[in-house]
Amino acid sequence: MLKFLIEKEFKQLFRNAFLPRMIFIFPVFMMILLPWAGTMEVKNVYLNIVDNDHSPWSERLVRKIAASGYFRLNGSSASYDEAMKSVERGTADVIMEIAPRFERDLVRGEVGRILLTVNTVNGTKGSLGSAYLSAIIREYGMELRREVPRSSDCVSVPTVNLSEQMRFNPNLNYKLFIVPALVVMLLTLLCGFLPALNVVSEKEKGTMEQINVTPVSRFTFILAKLLPYWTMGFVVLTLCFGLAWFFYGILPIGRFIVIYSHAAIFILTVSGFGLVISNYSATMQQAMFVMFFYLTILMLMSGLFTPIASMPEWAQIITIFNPLKYMIEVLRTVYLKGGGYSDLQAQLSALIGFAVFFNAWAVISYKKNS
Repeated sequence: MLKFLIEKEFKQLFRNAFLPRMIFIFPVFMMILLPWAGTMEVKNVYLNIVDNDHSPWSERLVRKIAASGYFRLNGSSASYDEAMKSVERGTADVIMEIAPRFERDLVRGEVGRILLTVNTVNGTKGSLGSAYLSAIIREYGMELRREVPRSSDCVSVPTVNLSEQMRFNPNLNYKLFIVPALVVMLLTLLCGFLPALNVVSEKEKGTMEQINVTPVSRFTFILAKLLPYWTMGFVVLTLCFGLAWFFYGILPIGRFIVIYSHAAIFILTVSGFGLVISNYSATMQQAMFVMFFYLTILMLMSGLFTPIASMPEWAQIITIFNPLKYMIEVLRTVYLKGGGYSDLQAQLSALIGFAVFFNAWAVISYKKNS
């Protein structure tokens, strides 16, 4: 009986002219566009310069900032008040005012004064832009300190040598952080939405009533609904791996088998969640709204774009009950750290618990009227 039901599901899936194309086209567009659009890197910060010194050292600082790639110099102003007008018009994000006698003060060993005024209407862009600019200015000050010779009678100033090691993502490439999470989002959207809509569409067409009068058990019916989309999930996962390698050169440091084994459980989880919603929905419109409501919350609180550690404590407690959080941790651990099963025992246990819970709920909530 299960064999024929699965055969029916596959025929019904491929008989639809739209769904097979969406299964392939949707991941391609998401993997190409979202890593560029959903980035937290801040570039093209518009900078207005007020150079009151006009010395070689101040001009050298301006050239160094322009060469960093993070800032776009949209001109210089003769005064601070004139530069502020560009901020008010929205044509400048940061004003850097170099004080008069900037070079002379540095040569004398005094403090060279620079004022940064940041437009923080966009808080992320303003804070990161000022942080980038401050880091460039500090680096420039260290360069000058090494170049300017000290006199013999000058008292030596204590210095601290700082060595940095960037672990797991040495080039600070944000795509290494976002691409594995996008794979989880795609699996959630496709393997969660489609089973839910499939069951509700059968309710609207009346074919569900025909199945209800057959001796098919609840468990067999739910299993027949799960397996086709479980298989489809592996196809989508493999396609995402290929797209991540082709477009971004991203390959996991760890083993693919670790990802596939965890994904097998995760796909059952989100598909079971979709079937639960379909059992309580009477129309496709209702199922879509309910799925969209829950998935929006689950994705935003999964650590997809922002770290969970940055959330309030009450939000971090809620994320414990979010299966997407654990799958994202799995992919990032395998991709960036090369983790294995021993490193992912907590995530594996959580995913198994979610899979059992949602699929058992789907079986119990399916109302079969014989």
